[in-house]
Amino acid sequence: MFRPCIDLHEGKVKQIVGGSLSDDASTLRTNFVSERSAAWYADLYRRDQLRGGHIIMLGAGNEAAARDALLAYPGGMQVGGGINLDNAPGWLDAGASHVIVTSWVFRDGALDADRLQALVQKIGQARLVLDLSCRKKGGDYFVVTDRWQKFTELTLSAATLEKLAGFCDEFLIHAADVEGLCRGIDLELVEKIGQWTPIPATYAGGAKSLHDLEEVTRLGKGQVDLTIGSALDIFGGTGVRYEDAVKYNRGL
Repeated sequence: MFRPCIDLHEGKVKQIVGGSLSDDASTLRTNFVSERSAAWYADLYRRDQLRGGHIIMLGAGNEAAARDALLAYPGGMQVGGGINLDNAPGWLDAGASHVIVTSWVFRDGALDADRLQALVQKIGQARLVLDLSCRKKGGDYFVVTDRWQKFTELTLSAATLEKLAGFCDEFLIHAADVEGLCRGIDLELVEKIGQWTPIPATYAGGAKSLHDLEEVTRLGKGQVDLTIGSALDIFGGTGVRYEDAVKYNRGL
């Protein structure tokens, strides 16, 4: 299934090459900057009944745009980027179906079980999505944090996903090495997620065609959905017509 997205940077809807995000602004590579607001995109997804998409705040200055998007599609989208124990309830109150958490539940490169448990106790497992976005090193996929720049000690595996499934409703997994490149999905990673995950997961990274959507559906065995970003015509792409992605979902 196709899941939509709204990536926010400096208050604008953008499509960014994921691996270029860092503290050094000169390294940032941007595929697209929209003249339309985040709320416009959220309303489009609402009208087309696309649920479970994500709004990601890439750095500071995106809160107002994210709130406007949630107001346009209350209960229809997830929100992530800087989510922690203190602000998570406020984002749910603002209309997010779930909050997406990554960096905050890691400390010194390791998963902080106490932080994760505290968050679950505060908002409930059913409202939490764990972001396990990763990069490949050696033969393994390691979860990365802090704008995908810092490797953690946590590798993706059947045991990892089985354990963490008890704390959340879904997983969101960006393949950071191919994010925004429109050169095709990481088939190996998608297949592994499909084999390993006991709960729904959304894969993002590299999608360039409807064939990629078909492959994720096949390899994911009904458990893995696909986010398409830079390849979509509504984000300036040429690989996938948004209308065709919507039609694909309706045919499932």
